[in-house]
Amino acid sequence: MVDRNLQSFYGRLGRIEKIHDAGGGFEANGAIGMSYYNARRRPARRAGLLLPLVLVAMTVVAIKSAVLGSIGDEAYAERVAKLEAGTSVEKAGAWVLQADPLTVSIAGHLRSFFF
Repeated sequence: MVDRNLQSFYGRLGRIEKIHDAGGGFEANGAIGMSYYNARRRPARRAGLLLPLVLVAMTVVAIKSAVLGSIGDEAYAERVAKLEAGTSVEKAGAWVLQADPLTVSIAGHLRSFFF
C-alpha cells in the first residue's frame, strides 16, 4: 500500500534538494547568509563582443604603427602596394594595413624610440 503523505514528503524533499544544489536556500531572519554576501559582491561585468573587438583593433593599430615606424613611410607604402596587386585576400589585408592618420601619428612617436 502506498502512503500519499510519504510521496508528497519525498516530492517536497526533492524540490528542496534541487534548490540547495542550485545554490538557493532558506535563511532565518537576522542570520548572515548567502543574501548578505551576494549583496556585497559586485555584479559581474559583461564585456560582450565590444571589448574583444576593441582589443583586436588596438593590437592591429599598434602592430601597424610599429612596422611603419621601423621601416619608414616609403617602404611601408611599397609593401602595401604589393599587397594591393595580389589576390582578394591580399587586397583585404592591404585595406586593413593602409596607413591611417592614427597609425602615422603613433609611428611618429615610436620613431623616437627606434632611432
